[in-house]
Amino acid sequence: MVKNQINSDLGNQPAVVNIDKETKCNNNYRKAIWTGEHLQVTVMSIIPGGEIGLEIHENLDQFLRVEYGVASVYMGKTKPDVKFLGNANDNYAIIIPAGTWHNIINEQNIPLKMYSVYAPPKHPIGTVQKTKFEADLAED
Repeated sequence: MVKNQINSDLGNQPAVVNIDKETKCNNNYRKAIWTGEHLQVTVMSIIPGGEIGLEIHENLDQFLRVEYGVASVYMGKTKPDVKFLGNANDNYAIIIPAGTWHNIINEQNIPLKMYSVYAPPKHPIGTVQKTKFEADLAED
């Protein structure tokens, strides 16, 4: 199956996806485009001045790839150890091992477009969160 614009989570179905286009065309804070039993792919758009927020995933590894914009990357093994690691622009990957505190901040004046691979899945199948505020409400 080849699709150019994914309107809903493809679920646990084989797929071929133009991830660059899906990521750059996405205007939602987070949208799950594929959720399987062991892996999930989401596309994200972080507004200028926005951020993911300091968080930790105890039982999953995460892979982020920047497609457009610049991400300021912060990580540490404990909250007090979180420090700036550097900037990641398009074509850079950010790899976050389970149990690592992290935050991604968009300090630019353009949207930050990236995709995330969670293993195992983190969000319910079909997740679409238009804003960070909506995402934060879903976490509570």
